[in-house]
Amino acid sequence: MTDASTATQSVTKDDFLNAAVNHVPFDGWSCATMDATQAEMGMTPAEVQALFPRGALDLALAYHFAGDAQMVARLNDADLAAMRFRDRIAAGVRFRLEVADKELVRKGMAFFAMPQNATDGTAALWGTCDAIWTTLGDTSRDINWYTKRATLSAVYSSTVLYWLGDDSEGCAATWAFLDRRIDNVMQFEKVKGQARENKLFQAFMAGPGKIFDSVKAPGSRETNPNYPGRWAPNSTQDGDTK
Repeated sequence: MTDASTATQSVTKDDFLNAAVNHVPFDGWSCATMDATQAEMGMTPAEVQALFPRGALDLALAYHFAGDAQMVARLNDADLAAMRFRDRIAAGVRFRLEVADKELVRKGMAFFAMPQNATDGTAALWGTCDAIWTTLGDTSRDINWYTKRATLSAVYSSTVLYWLGDDSEGCAATWAFLDRRIDNVMQFEKVKGQARENKLFQAFMAGPGKIFDSVKAPGSRETNPNYPGRWAPNSTQDGDTK
């Protein structure tokens, strides 16, 4: 066994990703980036495929998931107890953007806009918002799981688009924009709370609306191939169908 082949065996996903991000600004999340990084790391095509079976798609997702992990770590280290709940949500979105590189995200948005990558891109977006809600202590497993993540997904995606075009000092304009969007989330949650107290709504939920009891939150994106969600009409356990 040569020294070169021994070296490639020790290359991890993180090693490859750290080298690949230097090529993404020029070649995007593409085969060209994969090939350039492979050559730089002295790897064979088979070794690269073992790390990233779907090529550039898995590489782009690895970058996204790494950002999610950094965001969660920052949230866990933050003094959340001293914040209002709305500020905790805003902190999650802000932390996520602060660990990202604008050019890599810009290339990623173009990549995930492709029809063949859209499903994985949507799941990644929902995964980010799920990570924020879960880290903040959300334990909902019914339809509320979806409404919370759907509203936050709209906030997050619109904030990312604003952030990409923001050249204000310290991205101050983006954080102001984010605060306004978080207000929308809190207003929606307030309306939901008021609806639960409404007798007409209660009657609906006891009748035709009973069908919503069958909606269950999915398992994690690592274990559920249908993430971000699915219909579970005869669920007896969260995340399982029968």
